[in-house]
Amino acid sequence: MAQVETSPGRQLVLNLFIYPGGHHEAGWRYPGASPERLLDITYYQDLARSAEAAKLDAVFFADGPAQVDNIRYASRFRIEPLTWLAAIAAATTHIGLIGTASTTYYEPYNLARLYASLDHLSGGRAGWNIVTTAVPQASGNFGLAETPSHAERYARAAEFVDVVTKLWDSWEDDALVADPISGVFADDARIHPIEHVGRHFRVKGALNTPRSPQGRPVYVQAGSSDDGRSFAARYAEAIFTAHQTVESAQAFYADIKKQAQSLGRNPDHVKILPGISPYIGSTEAEAKRLYDEVNDLIQPAYSITQLKQITGVDFTGHPLDGVVSLDAFADAGPARTVASRFQLVVDIVKREKPTLRQLIDRLAGARGHYVVVGTPETIANEIQLWFEKGAADGFNVMPPWFRGGFDLFTSQVVPILRKRGLFRSEYTGKTLREHYGLPRPESLYASEARATA
Repeated sequence: MAQVETSPGRQLVLNLFIYPGGHHEAGWRYPGASPERLLDITYYQDLARSAEAAKLDAVFFADGPAQVDNIRYASRFRIEPLTWLAAIAAATTHIGLIGTASTTYYEPYNLARLYASLDHLSGGRAGWNIVTTAVPQASGNFGLAETPSHAERYARAAEFVDVVTKLWDSWEDDALVADPISGVFADDARIHPIEHVGRHFRVKGALNTPRSPQGRPVYVQAGSSDDGRSFAARYAEAIFTAHQTVESAQAFYADIKKQAQSLGRNPDHVKILPGISPYIGSTEAEAKRLYDEVNDLIQPAYSITQLKQITGVDFTGHPLDGVVSLDAFADAGPARTVASRFQLVVDIVKREKPTLRQLIDRLAGARGHYVVVGTPETIANEIQLWFEKGAADGFNVMPPWFRGGFDLFTSQVVPILRKRGLFRSEYTGKTLREHYGLPRPESLYASEARATA
């Protein structure tokens, strides 16, 4: 397969993906984890400060507006990200702050104000992870009889992002004057009602918040379906994705970069960031022992529920040590909630012919993201391979448990990457855009004014 040409001298992007209790579904049970601190903001502030000390690009919080099934066995509650990130901003100075918000269940004006405020609060470190929310439990929390279709969610999302972009741009950069001598506080000729009328939204504008330090928070996206890829190629500046093989990641990387370029975008300004969940030991045997120890804590009842949520297939009653057949997925139909993750599971079954126990072990580690087991050198080698072979611009680091899994990564893997010239020793900027090497966008309205001058 042809590889994408990558720029010499590139630096890795590394985010810490914070998930309550860790990314292994039983990580909260592992010795040394601190489940009693999962609602303690100082716990997350400490994690963010450690990520900042290691010069990581950002911390990232996922979110969803519903309680998922089977909370009985796993730490799968949700904390509203922007509230938490505001508290983390106050405890840090450089680390980026990425939070998830749904275009299906927010309104553009409200969300634009929230993220603009976080960007001001943090001095330009905010990023918005744009999701359309497929989980069926969410619709009932917002007065809907059913979840909107995949196509409908993406159509709404495209209009939503267009509206939010106009709102963030509605104050030009020099609209805020604040000149006590002249008495002019704002140049209202540079503040623009957006007057948006579309299929899903009618928004007059302008935003009631001046333009934020980054111009716009960084646009992040996490869908890998065909619609998700098209959406990401048009809007996203960073893409979170899941792959099990370097070949699959290379194909995704090449497709997104090609689509972005065809839309007139600079492909270097679209960062592809797969998830990686490292199990680190001083020897390969020690790392494998750690992996087995965490998997021994799995509750199969939870794992089978999670597998059903991904694939639409109920494996209740299937023997744990029986091989999973591809035929089991034939009738999944519309029940599959995440098309790209469904295909990832099918590919594992096709490639590896696992037993049900082996399959749920694979997914328990990081819900389909890449799990690497080995020494610090092994982990660093895999990161370098994907980075240099056109499969990734960096990674979302997904420790199997906190804090230990993350501390091992920053203390043992990051120094190797740094020694190889792949990762920074110091921050060279203060905003998330500067960390990612992204330009600060000019206001759409400033561009229009110049074009008509």
